[in-house]
Amino acid sequence: MNAHSIPEAFEAIAQRLLAASRPLAMEHFRTSLNVELKADSSPVTIADRAIEQSMKAVLQDACPDHGILGEEFGLSGNDARHLWVLDPIDGTKSFISGVPLFGTLIALLEEKRPVLGVIDMPALGETWIGQSGKETRLNGVTCHTSNTTNLENAVLFATSPDQFTPVEYHAFEALGHNCASRRFGGDCYSYGLLASGHIDLILEAELQPYDFMALVPVVTGAGGVITDWQGGQLTLQSSGRVLAAATPELHKAALERIAKSECVDPRA
Repeated sequence: MNAHSIPEAFEAIAQRLLAASRPLAMEHFRTSLNVELKADSSPVTIADRAIEQSMKAVLQDACPDHGILGEEFGLSGNDARHLWVLDPIDGTKSFISGVPLFGTLIALLEEKRPVLGVIDMPALGETWIGQSGKETRLNGVTCHTSNTTNLENAVLFATSPDQFTPVEYHAFEALGHNCASRRFGGDCYSYGLLASGHIDLILEAELQPYDFMALVPVVTGAGGVITDWQGGQLTLQSSGRVLAAATPELHKAALERIAKSECVDPRA
Protein backbone atom coordinates (compact mmCIF):
# COMPACT_ATOMS: atom_id res chain seq x y z
CA MET A 1 0.00 0.00 0.00
CA ASN A 2 1.18 3.50 -0.66
CA ALA A 3 0.99 6.37 1.81
CA HIS A 4 -2.24 7.70 0.32
CA SER A 5 -4.12 4.41 0.66
CA ILE A 6 -3.13 3.66 4.26
CA PRO A 7 -5.82 5.61 6.18
CA GLU A 8 -8.78 4.54 4.06
CA ALA A 9 -7.89 0.86 3.88
CA PHE A 10 -6.85 0.54 7.50
CA GLU A 11 -9.77 2.50 8.90
CA ALA A 12 -12.07 -0.05 7.28
CA ILE A 13 -10.31 -2.76 9.27
CA ALA A 14 -10.57 -0.65 12.42
CA GLN A 15 -14.32 -0.34 11.86
CA ARG A 16 -14.54 -4.12 11.66
CA LEU A 17 -12.69 -4.34 14.97
CA LEU A 18 -15.18 -1.95 16.57
CA ALA A 19 -18.11 -3.94 15.19
CA ALA A 20 -16.63 -6.99 16.92
CA SER A 21 -15.70 -5.32 20.22
CA ARG A 22 -18.65 -3.05 21.04
CA PRO A 23 -21.40 -5.69 21.38
CA LEU A 24 -19.21 -7.80 23.66
CA ALA A 25 -18.33 -4.85 25.88
CA MET A 26 -21.98 -3.92 26.34
CA GLU A 27 -23.06 -7.54 26.77
CA HIS A 28 -20.85 -7.82 29.86
CA PHE A 29 -21.09 -4.25 31.21
CA ARG A 30 -22.95 -3.95 34.52
CA THR A 31 -23.35 -7.71 34.84
CA SER A 32 -22.04 -10.04 37.53
CA LEU A 33 -18.44 -10.66 36.52
CA ASN A 34 -15.75 -12.90 37.95
CA VAL A 35 -12.75 -10.61 38.41
CA GLU A 36 -9.27 -12.12 38.41
CA LEU A 37 -5.99 -10.43 39.27
CA LYS A 38 -3.10 -10.68 36.83
CA ALA A 39 0.56 -10.94 37.85
CA ASP A 40 0.81 -7.15 38.10
CA SER A 41 -2.30 -7.08 40.35
CA SER A 42 -4.42 -5.41 37.66
CA PRO A 43 -7.94 -6.83 37.21
CA VAL A 44 -9.11 -8.83 34.21
CA THR A 45 -12.50 -10.28 33.28
CA ILE A 46 -14.01 -12.59 30.68
CA ALA A 47 -14.97 -9.45 28.76
CA ASP A 48 -11.34 -8.31 28.33
CA ARG A 49 -10.35 -11.71 26.95
CA ALA A 50 -13.41 -12.22 24.76
CA ILE A 51 -13.07 -8.80 23.14
CA GLU A 52 -9.38 -9.26 22.38
CA GLN A 53 -9.99 -12.72 20.94
CA SER A 54 -12.75 -11.36 18.71
CA MET A 55 -10.50 -8.55 17.45
CA LYS A 56 -7.65 -10.95 16.81
CA ALA A 57 -9.97 -13.11 14.72
CA VAL A 58 -10.87 -10.09 12.60
CA LEU A 59 -7.22 -9.21 12.04
CA GLN A 60 -6.22 -12.78 11.23
CA ASP A 61 -8.90 -12.76 8.55
CA ALA A 62 -8.35 -9.23 7.20
CA CYS A 63 -4.57 -8.94 7.35
CA PRO A 64 -2.90 -12.21 8.39
CA ASP A 65 0.56 -10.81 7.62
CA HIS A 66 0.22 -8.08 10.28
CA GLY A 67 1.50 -8.42 13.83
CA ILE A 68 -0.69 -8.08 16.93
CA LEU A 69 0.15 -6.82 20.42
CA GLY A 70 -2.74 -7.22 22.85
CA GLU A 71 -2.96 -6.59 26.57
CA GLU A 72 -4.35 -10.03 27.35
CA PHE A 73 -2.67 -12.35 24.84
CA GLY A 74 0.65 -10.65 24.16
CA LEU A 75 2.65 -10.28 20.97
CA SER A 76 2.59 -12.20 17.70
CA GLY A 77 4.28 -11.27 14.44
CA ASN A 78 6.91 -9.02 16.01
CA ASP A 79 8.84 -8.69 12.74
CA ALA A 80 5.85 -7.57 10.66
CA ARG A 81 5.93 -4.13 9.05
CA HIS A 82 2.45 -3.42 10.45
CA LEU A 83 1.54 -4.04 14.08
CA TRP A 84 -1.92 -3.66 15.62
CA VAL A 85 -1.86 -2.70 19.31
CA LEU A 86 -5.07 -3.56 21.17
CA ASP A 87 -6.47 -2.76 24.59
CA PRO A 88 -9.87 -4.49 24.72
CA ILE A 89 -11.00 -2.63 27.84
CA ASP A 90 -8.97 0.36 28.91
CA GLY A 91 -10.24 1.16 32.38
CA THR A 92 -11.16 -2.30 33.62
CA LYS A 93 -11.55 -0.90 37.15
CA SER A 94 -14.20 1.49 35.81
CA PHE A 95 -15.81 -1.33 33.81
CA ILE A 96 -16.21 -3.65 36.77
CA SER A 97 -17.51 -0.75 38.89
CA GLY A 98 -20.30 0.04 36.43
CA VAL A 99 -18.69 3.36 35.46
CA PRO A 100 -19.17 4.05 31.72
CA LEU A 101 -15.75 5.72 31.29
CA PHE A 102 -14.03 2.60 29.94
CA GLY A 103 -12.96 2.33 26.35
CA THR A 104 -11.44 0.12 23.67
CA LEU A 105 -8.15 1.27 22.20
CA ILE A 106 -6.92 0.32 18.74
CA ALA A 107 -3.64 1.44 17.20
CA LEU A 108 -1.89 0.55 13.97
CA LEU A 109 1.87 0.97 13.81
CA GLU A 110 3.72 1.07 10.53
CA GLU A 111 7.41 0.36 11.01
CA LYS A 112 6.87 1.02 14.75
CA ARG A 113 5.26 4.44 14.16
CA PRO A 114 1.55 4.88 15.02
CA VAL A 115 -0.37 5.87 11.89
CA LEU A 116 -3.92 5.19 13.13
CA GLY A 117 -5.49 5.40 16.56
CA VAL A 118 -9.01 4.79 17.85
CA ILE A 119 -10.56 5.62 21.23
CA ASP A 120 -13.97 3.96 21.37
CA MET A 121 -16.33 4.51 24.32
CA PRO A 122 -18.99 1.78 23.93
CA ALA A 123 -21.25 2.87 26.79
CA LEU A 124 -21.18 6.53 25.68
CA GLY A 125 -21.44 6.07 21.93
CA GLU A 126 -18.39 8.25 21.27
CA THR A 127 -15.50 7.31 18.99
CA TRP A 128 -12.37 9.33 18.23
CA ILE A 129 -10.33 8.33 15.18
CA GLY A 130 -6.92 9.80 14.43
CA GLN A 131 -5.00 9.05 11.24
CA SER A 132 -1.60 10.10 9.99
CA GLY A 133 -2.02 13.14 7.74
CA LYS A 134 -5.67 13.76 8.70
CA GLU A 135 -7.53 15.70 11.35
CA THR A 136 -8.98 13.74 14.26
CA ARG A 137 -12.72 13.07 14.13
CA LEU A 138 -15.25 12.45 16.90
CA ASN A 139 -18.16 10.43 15.51
CA GLY A 140 -17.17 11.58 12.04
CA VAL A 141 -16.89 15.30 12.87
CA THR A 142 -13.52 17.04 12.99
CA CYS A 143 -12.43 18.06 16.48
CA HIS A 144 -9.60 20.18 17.84
CA THR A 145 -7.78 20.77 21.09
CA SER A 146 -8.20 24.00 23.05
CA ASN A 147 -5.97 27.00 22.47
CA THR A 148 -4.70 27.09 26.06
CA THR A 149 -1.01 28.01 26.11
CA ASN A 150 -0.16 28.58 29.78
CA LEU A 151 -0.43 26.51 32.91
CA GLU A 152 -2.46 29.08 34.86
CA ASN A 153 -5.44 28.52 32.56
CA ALA A 154 -5.04 24.77 32.12
CA VAL A 155 -7.27 21.96 33.36
CA LEU A 156 -5.05 19.02 34.35
CA PHE A 157 -6.17 15.37 34.49
CA ALA A 158 -4.68 12.06 35.65
CA THR A 159 -6.49 8.74 35.94
CA SER A 160 -5.53 8.06 39.55
CA PRO A 161 -2.97 9.17 42.14
CA ASP A 162 -2.30 5.46 42.69
CA GLN A 163 -0.53 5.18 39.35
CA PHE A 164 2.34 7.38 40.54
CA THR A 165 5.33 6.50 42.68
CA PRO A 166 5.95 9.03 45.47
CA VAL A 167 8.57 10.76 43.32
CA GLU A 168 6.25 10.85 40.30
CA TYR A 169 3.38 12.15 42.40
CA HIS A 170 5.64 14.99 43.51
CA ALA A 171 5.92 15.94 39.82
CA PHE A 172 2.14 15.79 39.42
CA GLU A 173 1.70 17.97 42.51
CA ALA A 174 4.25 20.48 41.24
CA LEU A 175 2.47 20.68 37.90
CA GLY A 176 -1.00 20.75 39.41
CA HIS A 177 -0.22 23.64 41.74
CA ASN A 178 0.50 25.75 38.66
CA CYS A 179 -2.71 24.84 36.83
CA ALA A 180 -6.21 26.31 37.08
CA SER A 181 -7.66 23.01 38.29
CA ARG A 182 -6.96 19.31 38.39
CA ARG A 183 -9.13 16.20 38.39
CA PHE A 184 -8.69 12.44 38.59
CA GLY A 185 -10.45 9.77 36.54
CA GLY A 186 -11.28 9.16 32.92
CA ASP A 187 -8.75 6.57 31.74
CA CYS A 188 -8.54 6.86 27.93
CA TYR A 189 -11.63 9.10 27.86
CA SER A 190 -9.51 12.00 29.11
CA TYR A 191 -7.47 11.95 25.91
CA GLY A 192 -10.63 12.11 23.83
CA LEU A 193 -11.79 15.08 25.88
CA LEU A 194 -8.41 16.73 25.34
CA ALA A 195 -8.69 16.13 21.58
CA SER A 196 -12.12 17.80 21.65
CA GLY A 197 -10.91 20.86 23.56
CA HIS A 198 -12.58 20.22 26.93
CA ILE A 199 -9.46 19.65 29.03
CA ASP A 200 -5.92 20.87 28.43
CA LEU A 201 -3.29 18.70 30.07
CA ILE A 202 -2.83 15.06 31.11
CA LEU A 203 0.02 13.58 33.14
CA GLU A 204 0.21 9.82 33.67
CA ALA A 205 2.66 7.07 34.63
CA GLU A 206 2.90 3.28 34.55
CA LEU A 207 1.17 3.04 31.17
CA GLN A 208 1.88 0.23 28.72
CA PRO A 209 2.11 0.52 24.89
CA TYR A 210 -1.46 -0.77 24.53
CA ASP A 211 -2.52 2.09 26.85
CA PHE A 212 -0.92 4.92 24.90
CA MET A 213 -0.17 4.00 21.27
CA ALA A 214 -3.74 4.66 20.10
CA LEU A 215 -3.71 8.02 21.83
CA VAL A 216 -0.85 9.41 19.75
CA PRO A 217 -2.68 9.86 16.39
CA VAL A 218 -5.84 11.03 18.18
CA VAL A 219 -4.09 13.76 20.18
CA THR A 220 -1.69 14.94 17.46
CA GLY A 221 -4.37 14.88 14.76
CA ALA A 222 -6.43 17.27 16.89
CA GLY A 223 -3.55 19.74 17.24
CA GLY A 224 -2.16 18.51 20.55
CA VAL A 225 1.20 17.15 21.66
CA ILE A 226 1.84 13.82 23.41
CA THR A 227 5.26 12.61 24.56
CA ASP A 228 7.07 11.08 27.51
CA TRP A 229 8.02 13.26 30.50
CA GLN A 230 11.21 14.40 28.79
CA GLY A 231 9.52 15.39 25.55
CA GLY A 232 10.59 12.25 23.70
CA GLN A 233 8.50 10.35 21.17
CA LEU A 234 6.39 7.55 22.61
CA THR A 235 7.55 4.12 21.43
CA LEU A 236 6.99 0.49 22.31
CA GLN A 237 9.97 0.83 24.64
CA SER A 238 8.76 3.96 26.47
CA SER A 239 8.69 3.82 30.27
CA GLY A 240 4.98 4.59 30.47
CA ARG A 241 5.27 8.18 31.66
CA VAL A 242 2.98 10.19 29.38
CA LEU A 243 2.37 13.93 29.03
CA ALA A 244 -0.36 15.20 26.68
CA ALA A 245 -1.10 18.88 26.09
CA ALA A 246 -3.52 20.93 24.00
CA THR A 247 -0.83 23.14 22.45
CA PRO A 248 2.95 23.07 21.91
CA GLU A 249 3.30 26.09 24.21
CA LEU A 250 1.45 24.39 27.04
CA HIS A 251 3.42 21.21 26.53
CA LYS A 252 6.70 23.12 26.78
CA ALA A 253 5.57 24.85 29.98
CA ALA A 254 4.55 21.52 31.51
CA LEU A 255 7.88 19.90 30.61
CA GLU A 256 9.73 22.78 32.26
CA ARG A 257 7.62 22.46 35.42
CA ILE A 258 8.24 18.70 35.58
CA ALA A 259 11.98 19.19 35.13
CA LYS A 260 12.04 21.69 37.99
CA SER A 261 10.50 19.09 40.28
CA GLU A 262 13.76 17.14 39.87
CA CYS A 263 11.94 13.85 39.50
CA VAL A 264 12.79 12.91 35.95
CA ASP A 265 15.28 10.08 35.67
CA PRO A 266 16.69 8.07 32.73
CA ARG A 267 13.69 5.68 32.81
CA ALA A 268 11.54 8.41 31.24
